[in-house]
Formats: sequence, structure tokens, C-alpha cells
Amino acid sequence: MADIEVSVRDLVDRDRDCTEKALAQMDLRQKINLLIGEWKAAGGGDVLPGVHDRVSLRPAATFGSPLRVIARR
Repeated sequence: MADIEVSVRDLVDRDRDCTEKALAQMDLRQKINLLIGEWKAAGGGDVLPGVHDRVSLRPAATFGSPLRVIARR
């Protein structure tokens, strides 16, 4: 879905027709909302992670390969 969002923004920025991509994006959002509704109807009650939560769970960027550090010793 992120790929479609990027392509829609790119088309809009270049003043191009984004109708097909935008409709595909809305279709994906509708499917996700449907899946979330089904999940909740089945008893799902956990709080779903948001963007901030997902970003905070990413490992910190590492500079240099651990193998490279070991090889230097």
C-alpha cells in the first residue's frame, strides 16, 4: 500500500492523472478496514500499532557490519 501512496503522490506532484492509482489505493484501504472489522467482530480487542509504534520498534541503524568489526581484531 505504501508503494501505491508514493506513486499517487509522485503523479500528483508531476501534475499527472492519478485516477487509477488513487482508486487502487482507496480499494486497498477499504479492504484493510473490512479486515479490521472482521477481526474486531471475531473478538480482536488489542490496540493495533500505529505508524509511531512501528517506527519505534525498528532496530537502530548500525554503522558498519559486525563481521567487519570481528575481522579487524
